Amino acid sequence: MAATAKPVMVVGVDDSEQSFFALEWTLDHFLAPSAPNPPFNLIIVHSKPTPTSSMGFPIPGVDIISHVDTDLRNIANRVIERAQELCVSKSVNDVSLEIVEGDARNVLCDAVERHNAIMLVVGSHGYGAIKRAVLGSVSDYVTHHAHCTVMVVKTPKTKHENHHH
Repeated sequence: MAATAKPVMVVGVDDSEQSFFALEWTLDHFLAPSAPNPPFNLIIVHSKPTPTSSMGFPIPGVDIISHVDTDLRNIANRVIERAQELCVSKSVNDVSLEIVEGDARNVLCDAVERHNAIMLVVGSHGYGAIKRAVLGSVSDYVTHHAHCTVMVVKTPKTKHENHHH
């Protein structure tokens, strides 16, 4: 891909409905209306947790780790596939998709730096309370640490009531 002067927008996705709502919102408002030549280069980043961090505690036995890792890899591939389908369905075809291993907070801030992004988009999150207490909110973190504008897309209340996990 030739380096164009288009500003870069990074969207962080995971396997939650919130992050896909955020991606769709971004596509609908920033990219799809002017597709196939949108004003931004879109880079979609999925942070794949490391197997140990996703379990939150060390577990004896390597087979469990490798099972967890296979799971995480499958989730990551599914997330990226779904993100790609969503883009294509809105005629936004010039998209880069990345899977980066690590903590979402660092991964997204690093992606912003690496791509010189002018905007980072994240969904507002449906982590359970416990996970949020441990991880802290990704959106809070990136809002403070990413060196660019951060847009946190909130899913409307009605979407929450009927979302399936």
